[in-house]
Amino acid sequence: MIINQIYIVREQKVRLDKDLAKLYQVDTRNLNKAVKRNAKRFPEDFMFQLTLQETENLMFQIGTSRWGGTRKSPFVFTEQGVAMLAGVLNSDRAIMVNIQIMRVFTEMRKMLMDNSELRIAIEEIKKKTENNVKNIEVVFQYRDELIEKKEKKKPVPKKPLGYRIKRPN
Repeated sequence: MIINQIYIVREQKVRLDKDLAKLYQVDTRNLNKAVKRNAKRFPEDFMFQLTLQETENLMFQIGTSRWGGTRKSPFVFTEQGVAMLAGVLNSDRAIMVNIQIMRVFTEMRKMLMDNSELRIAIEEIKKKTENNVKNIEVVFQYRDELIEKKEKKKPVPKKPLGYRIKRPN
């Protein structure tokens, strides 16, 4: 599945050259040659090669022990780089795959937006809850003050109502 082949590297969503090569049904070596022939189309924010540390981290993240005989760190492509690949490879398969990948990136962006809206709604509920807690605390303080005032007040002795009849002893 395409979405499982999108990784976060340098705070960017990227795809590995070998995964794209499989999708486009070309060798990774040929894909990278086509990219090198058109290097001007792939600036650093479209495509970059992973450092040794990033490669090791990604291998750990994916859960592989080797890259299947790869001797160099792989190239990775951002969403814009993937879009540019369709033009460089220039085949019907490349166009079809590119459309599919763009749809996945769009869905991911939509999911992130939905999560952002949910996060904002939760924050609003949290604020309301905090305000309610504060209001409840104020109500209890007033109640305690009223109870204290009531306890401090000395009861005034009540005079009996009615007439008193003196009875002879």
